[in-house]
Amino acid sequence: VQLQASGGGLVQPGGSLTLSCAASGISLDSYAIGWARQAPGKLREGVSSISSGSGKGSTYYADSVKGRFTISKDRAKNTVYLQMDNLKVEDTGVYYCASDIGMGAPSSAAILGMDYWGKGTLVTVSS
Repeated sequence: VQLQASGGGLVQPGGSLTLSCAASGISLDSYAIGWARQAPGKLREGVSSISSGSGKGSTYYADSVKGRFTISKDRAKNTVYLQMDNLKVEDTGVYYCASDIGMGAPSSAAILGMDYWGKGTLVTVSS
């Protein structure tokens, strides 16, 4: 299983970024995908997940990102996206994607308990 996160960068507060998680060795029909982040000096936090299956999937968002982040998947590309809008300074951190076989991970703790993790991509929100 390989997960490649990309799309991080420097953005001003209020701006947007889209992160991608390209998966290989697994099928999004069988594996759920989650996104977690770790800010400097803080514990890792699960922020969003999308369930396995052939449809659009069930989604989860942490309260800290609800209404600003949108997770989606492209089964043909075996890729999951995290659209991040209205970014805040406190969204700064390294963002990781993770996966696990099964239906989904509808909580921060479930995301952190996923079996497979990729290397992170750095998101910096600063003026």
